[in-house]
Amino acid sequence: MADRITNLLDDPETAREEGRRKMDWAKQHMPILESLREDFEADQPFGGEVVGMAMHVEAKTAVLAETIAAGGAEVAITGCNPLSTHDDVSAALDAVEGVTSYAERGVDDEAYYEAIDAVLEHEPTITVDDGGDLVMRVHEHYPELIETIIGGCEETTTGVHRLRAMDDDGALDYPMFAVNDTPMKHLFDNVHGTGEASLSSIAMTTNLSWASKTVVVGGYGYCGKGVAKKAAGQNANVIVTEVEPRRALEAHMEGYDVMPMDEAAAKGDVFITTTGNRDVITREHFEQMQDGVLLANAGHFDVEINLDQLSDLAVDTYEARDGVQAYELDDGRRLNVLAEGRLVNLATPISLGHPVEVMDQSFGVQAVGVRELVENGDEYEAGVHDLPDDLDREVAEIKLAADGVELDSLNDEQREYMESWQHGT
Repeated sequence: MADRITNLLDDPETAREEGRRKMDWAKQHMPILESLREDFEADQPFGGEVVGMAMHVEAKTAVLAETIAAGGAEVAITGCNPLSTHDDVSAALDAVEGVTSYAERGVDDEAYYEAIDAVLEHEPTITVDDGGDLVMRVHEHYPELIETIIGGCEETTTGVHRLRAMDDDGALDYPMFAVNDTPMKHLFDNVHGTGEASLSSIAMTTNLSWASKTVVVGGYGYCGKGVAKKAAGQNANVIVTEVEPRRALEAHMEGYDVMPMDEAAAKGDVFITTTGNRDVITREHFEQMQDGVLLANAGHFDVEINLDQLSDLAVDTYEARDGVQAYELDDGRRLNVLAEGRLVNLATPISLGHPVEVMDQSFGVQAVGVRELVENGDEYEAGVHDLPDDLDREVAEIKLAADGVELDSLNDEQREYMESWQHGT
């Protein structure tokens, strides 16, 4: 870790010990990464490789970085959000052999990109990203690295959207796995992880109950489904807003109220955006909202709630509670923004991110994706690629075995039947 960051810690040694304690707790509940680590330590598949990472640097991510380093890689890592790093974990991770951490919580934009640059100075041969900032930085400022980068893995929905847009424009110059799009990631991380972590972070930050509140969920993708499902499970009334007709219909048939944000704005007690797009909640919506509403974003970037417009409307703003900024309007209504409009499950002062077991699955997919790139990277052209399905199944099988769950298998006749087009009535 850079001396500048270490010096910010009042007691670096105690911080490292606390960070290590968090990592050890997470590791106990991450059997997928533990199984892969044993293989990596034995086979050293990453020997000679440099893995550059821009991720949410907290305990579960640290276990992933440590697992990859155990396979022989040099790992350089920084944060992918200015408020999601746990400084004690970053300090502990920096003490791991083969790992250098530049992640620091609460940095401004300049320091954020300085840390990404520091990672890229290690000249990575593999990139592992959450949101796409590392890949963008390579293409915009370090194009000379592209020739020696084998490929990369992208963790989240927003990052995959950015990469697909680059790919469509012919601007993505090395292969990237869309880890977010694998079943072992989006069916669990996005639904259960985002749903549980967002609601628990909001509840702990505000000390308020979900029961009887009207929760407006912006977007009904996998993350929105998770938030809606978990909120309904805690006896909240759920409204969904959508722009895609089939998702809107799905939410409607799941029993949620579906309406435009213009209409929902006057009804909601809590607003949670999950779209990955900008300006989901804007001035026209703020003007209709009730006194005391909570505004939270569970999308990757802080653009879903238009805080510039809210600031323009406000006659006063103040910290109502740690992690909650109140915006008082001229009629006395107070609209409360959590975590500066950033990723609420990771950016509030007490956030812990997704549950450990969920991230074990997502990071297991990341780890096998890195392994695939090292072993077979020359088979992939520049652009966005789905992770091979057999690798996703491998991660699922490790998890089932760790949980003591057995499943059926097809016999030869069944397999032949499923692969044939000649069987009929």
